Amino acid sequence: MESEEPTVPIVCTACETETRVPLDELEDALSRHNEHAHDGEPVAEVDPAIKDQLADLVARDLGLVDES
Repeated sequence: MESEEPTVPIVCTACETETRVPLDELEDALSRHNEHAHDGEPVAEVDPAIKDQLADLVARDLGLVDES
């Protein structure tokens, strides 16, 4: 069974679009969209819910969350 590369959801509220891109293409995809569609303004972003989940995981991993 072939493993699938993880994808990350990108949302753009201005364009009302959502797409998923492979993790290793995330930075380029965001930059490309924002350059072409929004004159370089950082409008498109990683889905905010995913960003919050990642921040929580990193904080736990770094021991910044008291889990008592």
